[in-house]
Amino acid sequence: MPAKKKPSNKPLAGKELIKEVSRRIRVARSYWDAHNNRACRGEREKAMALYETLTKEQREKVPQVLRVWLRYRSEKYFGEQRTKPGGKKSG
Repeated sequence: MPAKKKPSNKPLAGKELIKEVSRRIRVARSYWDAHNNRACRGEREKAMALYETLTKEQREKVPQVLRVWLRYRSEKYFGEQRTKPGGKKSG
């Protein structure tokens, strides 16, 4: 098993920040595909927080497929108008 990386105290910037945003979106997408909604929500929130720090030029460097997925999932499944999780089950 490889050694774990120690977290860095310096904030990400430039290419590293763009790579981290893309990585987090990909991780959230993999959780989504595996139907792991709680983990997906956590990763998506982290990705959104980092994505919001990007400038317009940096946002365009994030692959379009990932930006579209993030926006679509954010609005449709995690937005204010969504049905809250853990609703009443009929039965």
